[in-house]
Amino acid sequence: MSIHLPYLKQSSIIGITCPASAVAIEKINAAKVIFEKKGFKVKLGNTCGTSFNYFSGTDEQRCEDLQSMLNDPTVDAIIMGRGGYGMSRIIDKLDFTLFKQNPKWICGFSDIIVLQSHLQANFNMPSLHSPMCGAFREDTLNADHISLFFKAVMGEQLSYNLPPSSYNRVGEANAILTGGNLAILAHLTGSVSEVNMDGKILFIEDIGEHFYHIDRMMLNLKHAGKLDKLKGLIVGYFTDIEDTERPFGQTIEQIILDKVKEYNYPVCFNFPAGHEEANYTFTLGMHHKLVVDEKGVQLDLVRN
Repeated sequence: MSIHLPYLKQSSIIGITCPASAVAIEKINAAKVIFEKKGFKVKLGNTCGTSFNYFSGTDEQRCEDLQSMLNDPTVDAIIMGRGGYGMSRIIDKLDFTLFKQNPKWICGFSDIIVLQSHLQANFNMPSLHSPMCGAFREDTLNADHISLFFKAVMGEQLSYNLPPSSYNRVGEANAILTGGNLAILAHLTGSVSEVNMDGKILFIEDIGEHFYHIDRMMLNLKHAGKLDKLKGLIVGYFTDIEDTERPFGQTIEQIILDKVKEYNYPVCFNFPAGHEEANYTFTLGMHHKLVVDEKGVQLDLVRN
């Protein structure tokens, strides 16, 4: 059973840190304005707006800043400035002793899945697969995906209704939801940050890969036994996927369905989460009910 985390309320403090790639301070400040308009207080970390090569700072600086946010008892949720790459370089250096005593919502996706998977695998701690700072702007203030984030972080009921897809496989599942970026999930295989996927609903998405990369990563999960005992599979955005000079010969849907063809759990495509503007927030590490039928897809958060 997942640990229950306190939801945010008016005047709660949101911390912003950048544990991976660098992000412009203008994007951080724009997000800060939106959070404050919604009634929250904001605390910026030292890595906001800074850079060191590809990253927002050295490994030591990024680790220290994230550790400070994890330890800070006044911070009620942590929203990451950006994903990109970098969490894998510091995950083993983090100390979760104080964080376990005062847990809080970790919000982000993409490379941040390293941290979110680690928390779920080791502490049964949920987190929010959600937009990061660049998504929170004046022109998106009233967008559905931004409104959904605030509903999620404040503990309102989360339900998702999607149109049918010819690629969907019908069925029902009631299980803990896990997953995230496919490349990260494959990368974590065999590590202490890897979530046990048995009996869970798995979500996957990715960006900027070749078709054969997706095929290889799905095979990695399959060969590791990660697809054998799922209760369901949810496929989000696969953005900017490229073919090779000699065509791979399968679509994303065909690649994925081929890897799960011998199993009978429900599969749904086109879930609006991942590396697109309309990136819908949902809760990793908590129970969901998934219904896939001819009419479409219904996914509901089931509170314990």
